[in-house]
Amino acid sequence: MNVLKQLTSIHTFIFDVDGVLTDGTLLVTEHDELLRSMHAKDGFALRWALDKGYKIFIITGGRSQGVKQRLAKLGIEHIYLGIHDKLSLFQDLVANEGLDAERSLYMGDDVPDYSVMKAVKIASCPNDAVPEIKEISHIITEKKGGKGCVREVIETVLRLQDNWFQPDKA
Repeated sequence: MNVLKQLTSIHTFIFDVDGVLTDGTLLVTEHDELLRSMHAKDGFALRWALDKGYKIFIITGGRSQGVKQRLAKLGIEHIYLGIHDKLSLFQDLVANEGLDAERSLYMGDDVPDYSVMKAVKIASCPNDAVPEIKEISHIITEKKGGKGCVREVIETVLRLQDNWFQPDKA
């Protein structure tokens, strides 16, 4: 498969959260809250893609309302928390929300992402993903999870489609 050629048809990005949009570290507070950090450059790329008309879906097993609020502030409307059967949700989105698997890229980092990654056109992962995920990924980013890997994959796709920032046109 010529991955670069396949990226020219991508119009939907689907991301896991922990290990992709975050580095997977969970800080536990005395009040039993779980704190995560996200990279601002990932946030910029998500917003840029939305502004250019791309669809973005978040599918995570986590239930963090803080994560949901952060992503919603970026303009992401399709945020699914507490999902343990990611493939079933994905199939439901294809059947009922018009999500096109052949125009979708999924980025995951661990075993719960495996089945969805096999169902989309392009599977991607950060370079610190588990070996089973790396093995099925068409794209392994140079960046680690939570350290700009989302920006890297979005920017790559949008540049190939001439939808990324171009200084000479600004």
